[in-house]
Amino acid sequence: MDIVLGRSNRGVLLWQLDANGQMVIEPQLVTSLEQEVARREAGPMSPRWVWDDTSRWYPELIRAGVRVRRCVDLRLSRAIIRRSPLTAETPMARAAFASWDQPTPEPRSPVGAPSAGTLFDWEPETADDPTVEFFEQLAAIEGATDPARLRLLLAAESAGSLIAAEMKFAGLPWRADLHEALLTDTLGSRPRSGERPAKMQQILEVVRTALGAPDLNPDSPTELLRALKLAGIEAASTRSWELQNIDHPAIAPLLDYKKRARILSSNGWNWLETNVISGRFHPDYVPGGVVTGRWASKGGGGALQLPKQVRGAVVADPGWVLVVADAAQLEPRILSALASDRAMAEAGQAGDLYAGIVASGAVDTREQAKLAMLGAMYGATSGEAGRLLPRLAKSFPRAIALVEEAARAGERGEVVSTRLGRGSPRGAVPGWDETSTVAEKERVRAQAKSWGRFTRNFVVQGSAAEWALCWMAGVRQRVFELGDSAPSRAGANAGASWLRNSPHLVFFLHDEVVVHCPLDLAASVETALRAAAVDAGRLLFGQLPVSFPISVAAVASYADAK
Repeated sequence: MDIVLGRSNRGVLLWQLDANGQMVIEPQLVTSLEQEVARREAGPMSPRWVWDDTSRWYPELIRAGVRVRRCVDLRLSRAIIRRSPLTAETPMARAAFASWDQPTPEPRSPVGAPSAGTLFDWEPETADDPTVEFFEQLAAIEGATDPARLRLLLAAESAGSLIAAEMKFAGLPWRADLHEALLTDTLGSRPRSGERPAKMQQILEVVRTALGAPDLNPDSPTELLRALKLAGIEAASTRSWELQNIDHPAIAPLLDYKKRARILSSNGWNWLETNVISGRFHPDYVPGGVVTGRWASKGGGGALQLPKQVRGAVVADPGWVLVVADAAQLEPRILSALASDRAMAEAGQAGDLYAGIVASGAVDTREQAKLAMLGAMYGATSGEAGRLLPRLAKSFPRAIALVEEAARAGERGEVVSTRLGRGSPRGAVPGWDETSTVAEKERVRAQAKSWGRFTRNFVVQGSAAEWALCWMAGVRQRVFELGDSAPSRAGANAGASWLRNSPHLVFFLHDEVVVHCPLDLAASVETALRAAAVDAGRLLFGQLPVSFPISVAAVASYADAK
């Protein structure tokens, strides 16, 4: 059963639909959203809630202690449908840009009890009727060339929106005192405003002496590049990956300084005071925030970049543990499954895919295998990766052909697709006329090649993001059931009882998840994580012999996970 929710200036409006999309009862105004959702979720058949934006509806339910099992996030779903090659011929994909394609508007007034008047004299906050949008999306799904794949993608995307809201509410347990100690050990004591920490200043003096630049400000790329050139160092940029290949006494301390400077700017004392509240870091994720389907984050928290140097501050609550799991070599395994390349799939069966590639005779060392695979997925055609690629193509022709085909499609300005149907942005169609100069033609070719490298990786990275969504959705349900059947526990999180009593996801980074878990359920959570990974592989790829092994560690501190 689907229940569509909409907001009006008089309250929350609810439409109840049956399995055929027919209205079961007339639309009704709801006086207490939390009570209504809790009542229906407690029933034998929990509904699927349909709303415009999960981040707008679900947080208030979580705060009231109400958990939603399933939802449809109309804006996330629309973004996929509008771009997917599976729905390219549907009216929704061909329609002009509309308000539903924009970010969710803020409500004009708080939602409260309905005012006097008849049921149908309500005024919506916007002109967007969620039932009309939902029916149009259902029609687009039915008109897709592969509705089953698209339904799975939309369900996974919406499940991800629920997970993101729950992780933000629960928060990652964080010890501010340990964080400060880590900063002091790495940077020195906290400096006064406008000054550098003592250890960074000491390293800077070494750099200044080596470059003969006593007043150098290494935080200014322009000034640093000038100082390097004056010292006879030819560097095209000040990026660390380029500097590390230069042989000069200033380089090692400079790289050390830059590493510490990143910690100071990204996770220093200001970050700690701003983002850690009552012993929790609350990551603010944006599901589908990247065109490949990967998540983004907003605010200054940097949820998708948590350096190892500060992970020692992430410590489980007393009586609880952090169960950390990550998928090994996820993207190469996804590629082998996408291409149905059985030779590559078999190379990964023993556990280490790169070692399996060496054993197949494709390359000589594990490092070569890793370099060649990264080159294939990211389009490296020169250097060692380019030299190794023909050897890889000979042993695994289907896998290499798939990414090559995606690259050529991108160069032609075509759309490519992930496993479940997320479409890439369309590149420019390359071309020139008789008036084009040689330089203009070369520029067009270079742009096409660059876009081809993007589409080459899009099909792999986007499909890996879909696997991760399905994995997390499975983990979410499995660990909740573990806690639901366990005796009530006091402690861990305030606000929602199902978070106090149950293991729950608290962090996600592309192919890694962290579950905060009562100590006595750690082994069961590990089993759930592994089973959900198997399920995710089957959902996306059926019975193909591709394994998606994960490593799991139950630790008190996140720093001990690897």
